[in-house]
Amino acid sequence: MSLLFPLGLLAVAAWLLPLLIHLARRHPYTPVDFAALRWLRARIRPRQRIRFDDWPLLVVRLLLLAALALLLARPALTGPEPAPAAWTVVAPGLDAAALRSTEDPRNWHWLAPGFPPIGQPAPPGDASLPSLLRELDAQLPTGTALTVYVPDPLPGLDGARLQLSRPVQWRPQPLATRTSQAVPAPPRLRVKSDAPAAAQHWLTALQRAWGAQPLAAPLSADALPEPGETGVWSSADPLPTTWQAWVDQGGSILSHAAPPAGARLLLRDAQGAPLLWEQRSGRGHVLYLPGEWDAGRTLALRDDHLPRQLLQALQPPASPRLGDALDQAPQRASLPPTVPPARELAPWLMLVILLLFALERWMASSARRRRPA
Repeated sequence: MSLLFPLGLLAVAAWLLPLLIHLARRHPYTPVDFAALRWLRARIRPRQRIRFDDWPLLVVRLLLLAALALLLARPALTGPEPAPAAWTVVAPGLDAAALRSTEDPRNWHWLAPGFPPIGQPAPPGDASLPSLLRELDAQLPTGTALTVYVPDPLPGLDGARLQLSRPVQWRPQPLATRTSQAVPAPPRLRVKSDAPAAAQHWLTALQRAWGAQPLAAPLSADALPEPGETGVWSSADPLPTTWQAWVDQGGSILSHAAPPAGARLLLRDAQGAPLLWEQRSGRGHVLYLPGEWDAGRTLALRDDHLPRQLLQALQPPASPRLGDALDQAPQRASLPPTVPPARELAPWLMLVILLLFALERWMASSARRRRPA
């Protein structure tokens, strides 16, 4: 135990007050002279000792002042807190009743928003399990043991390896069937009808490099790409208003124009020169590939890695959503050692002070009743 404000103990000097009060309120003894005794030779009176009346009341008052001084000094416990009860969480979709029959059934919860007890109905399992585990790790007190039951394969992965501040008993439960993730189809390019023949020839080769899907039919003068297609603006002029509005609604465009100020550089060619820029606009984006779109004259367009790089820029790979649960076991995060917060004893001291005050008032009133008038 330590004192957060040691100077508060100076209030113990208030002990002088009840001592002086008890000394001043002693019962006076008035001497009475008897005629037969006045002729006796005066003797030396013995030295009087200091005596206190109602010494139990005095002790209670001193204890009350000592408790008040200790309250001002703010005593606190700085040792480690007792270890909280262990937690066990189960991902929705698993048979919690069967799992509890083989383990300690106390303090079991669903791995779901709010972490409801197992006794409640199983919540829907549409939340990200890694995100819920990070939230639970932040809420649980330090030192709480955690056991986690998750399905194998583990759904809801967010691309970042799970790191928690505590060791976890990771217990995957194999599922009978494993679902495979859908691979998104490559984008389909849609060019305008007035695009140069060399540009259309290179775009056709680019579309074939992405898959067997051929290049879509050219657009008319005022037409826009269909939803899900990637528009190709093969002119050096800025995008017209209709195309810009289409991008703001979530469309993607590969543009021949020069990148505007503030565009982000994505790719460089083999010589290190800037090649491809990206500009976000609303819910969509525009990729700027300036220069001549002629594979016979532009060396960068003949790079074997360019189709894959353009595909990743137009269609960034999604974070993995499904993976082996054993491979996704949480890692222990390297966190600096934390000093447990001091636990002040003020509530308990307040209770002691109230009890002492009530006892002091009761004893003081009893002493007044016993005192003769």
